[in-house]
Amino acid sequence: MTRRRWIADETHANRAALTGENAAHLARVLRAKVGQEFDISTGETVRRGRVVSVSDARVEFELGEELPAAEQLPVELLLAVFKFDRMEWAIEKATELGVARIVPVIAQRTERHLAQSAAKRSDRWRRLAHEASQQSRRIAPPEVAEPVKLNAALHGAAGIVLAETEEQTSLKQALARSIRPVRLAIGPEGGWGEEELALFLQHGWQAASLGATILRAETAAIAALAIAASELA
Repeated sequence: MTRRRWIADETHANRAALTGENAAHLARVLRAKVGQEFDISTGETVRRGRVVSVSDARVEFELGEELPAAEQLPVELLLAVFKFDRMEWAIEKATELGVARIVPVIAQRTERHLAQSAAKRSDRWRRLAHEASQQSRRIAPPEVAEPVKLNAALHGAAGIVLAETEEQTSLKQALARSIRPVRLAIGPEGGWGEEELALFLQHGWQAASLGATILRAETAAIAALAIAASELA
């Protein structure tokens, strides 16, 4: 049977601990007992962990052998903010696919009330990414940045922007000539505005297409990451 994986809240030498909600869930719901074994991620490696003490506030482990673990996908996802329920689904699935970093972006077509409320959602998005990381057996959750406007998000290396208007270059082709790690930008419902696309190109980004079909933002994000996972493996 596959052991449940947990991302440690604290690590020191050959010891690790879960605290807060994770500890309470393990102690109360899963009824962990001393001597029971779980896979514990330290943020750098995954090791076999044997429970040495249990309470509702803290579960401590003695760490043993290092275990095989999948590498994260070398992709930073710039994800325009859209309806929060769909945004949360996209963050969860992007985490499961192994994305390294997620940057929520306030775009021209992000609805005003969503733009105003996005910063208050950051902690929830991080919590969802953490939970999805444990479920998908990642070594560590992706970094989820604070929401920023597009100008700020474009600082740093250029990448690939998905654009409905692009007819020449597919995402697969763009990935083949991109440096690693890849920065990948997904627009909101309705796509990026003309001025935004021009700004991407001014910063050296390459436009790419997922094909002729118009996809919802969350579907486009996951389709793009699945292609990236295949091409960058």
